[in-house]
Amino acid sequence: MLHRTAQIRLVSSHPEVYEPCDDSFALVDALLADRTNLLAHRPTLCMEVGCGSGYVITTLALILELEANGAYYIATDINPHAVRVTRQTLEAHGVQAELINTDIASGLEKRLERLVDVMVVNPPYVPTPEEEVGREGIASAWAGGDNGRSVIDKLLPVADKLLSDRGWLYMVFLSANNPSQICIQMREKGYAARIVVQRSTEEESLHIIKFWRDSDIQIDANEMVMAKKPGQARVMESLVSQFPLLSFWKHGNENCN
Repeated sequence: MLHRTAQIRLVSSHPEVYEPCDDSFALVDALLADRTNLLAHRPTLCMEVGCGSGYVITTLALILELEANGAYYIATDINPHAVRVTRQTLEAHGVQAELINTDIASGLEKRLERLVDVMVVNPPYVPTPEEEVGREGIASAWAGGDNGRSVIDKLLPVADKLLSDRGWLYMVFLSANNPSQICIQMREKGYAARIVVQRSTEEESLHIIKFWRDSDIQIDANEMVMAKKPGQARVMESLVSQFPLLSFWKHGNENCN
């Protein structure tokens, strides 16, 4: 049986909205690769931060619609044009989501705290001058500041606050973002991590990483103590070793039009 994904011909567009590109396709491929686990997970609340064209949140809803038809979907974007385009994409595919024009999840923290079962994020990850971060229009989709980490470093604590005890986070990273360091930082907060998709193109090396809370990771005041899993440190070393040493930068989405 073919898995349903959003059809590109039905994805709406606007000159100031990031169109589906290699990173979008890699994130969708990660969701498809983890489909069996997602269906068994039966999430009740799913969220996309930075919905852009709506391609990813629409695909997630289509993947889950038969097995998790009671799931509720929320998508946010700082770009008001993206919110309108996502609404059109959702409607074209016959699925629904609550759409909110906001920066990451500003104004939603109390409402959604510890409730999100699945979060998907294709953040602005491109290394750019810091002054380009948060600009209006399409630049907000890729301008990531120093090492492409300005928005990512703001977003991860928000994800930690919103994810439920069984919450999963799927997120896109560029090699230049130092994803191995991010995995270690998330581990210190009690998260396990797995690379679901790793893909290199002429312009970039992408990693789609899944994070989830791991009750076997216990943290004391000074160090990480691995309870019940003495081999966990070796697992992390294995994960980190998968990241290539070279970094490739992506500038805009001109090759995906």
